[in-house]
Amino acid sequence: MNKSKNISPIIVINDSRVERIPVKTKILTAEDNMADIIREYALPLMQPGDILTISESPLAITQGRAIPADQIKVGWLARFLSKRVMKVPYGIGLGAPTSMQCAIDECGWLRVLFAAVVGGFTKLLGRSGDFYRLAGMQAALIDAAETSPVEPYTHTVIKGPLDPGGTAQKLSEETGYPIAVMDINDIGGSWMIGASQGVSKHFLETVMKDNPQGQGDELTPLCIVRRLD
Repeated sequence: MNKSKNISPIIVINDSRVERIPVKTKILTAEDNMADIIREYALPLMQPGDILTISESPLAITQGRAIPADQIKVGWLARFLSKRVMKVPYGIGLGAPTSMQCAIDECGWLRVLFAAVVGGFTKLLGRSGDFYRLAGMQAALIDAAETSPVEPYTHTVIKGPLDPGGTAQKLSEETGYPIAVMDINDIGGSWMIGASQGVSKHFLETVMKDNPQGQGDELTPLCIVRRLD
């Protein structure tokens, strides 16, 4: 339970009760294997019918996708574009030169520049979100340095996980439970970015919308979703 926000672990979806059970782990690193983490921390708590969700940033960390900010060589394009990113209430995002550079590295400078030009134009017309739609999912998933309160990741840029759908399917086959990778924030954003076969995107995004795992230093990268009815 996310005690800091006093969120109930049980919610009602379509007249059915659903329990969310955050699973606390150690601080994950690139040396960890997510399947082993699931076996050690989550499987002893799981029951038939459960779904396991994995937060996207901790999964990315186990894939070696956390890059210390002082190791990122920032180019002129990243500096130029980062100054023009709209400020949002849930973090600096690509407004930092280091995170913008990671987006360029992941998506290609030409695609990012094209997305910035088109997105800037459509924003003037009152439409938002085109930059990320055009730049691609990896641009949207990047967490800027100073976003994570957990050391040693406070001063790192965390890229999005590689192949979240394929990874979820492989983990499901290894562990025997349905698995989904989620990108969730504290202002109502809930996106399933990959899942094993048969997992409902609408159901999980609704169940996890209030972010029962928390956004701080709870160290709960996993969450068990259990239908009680």
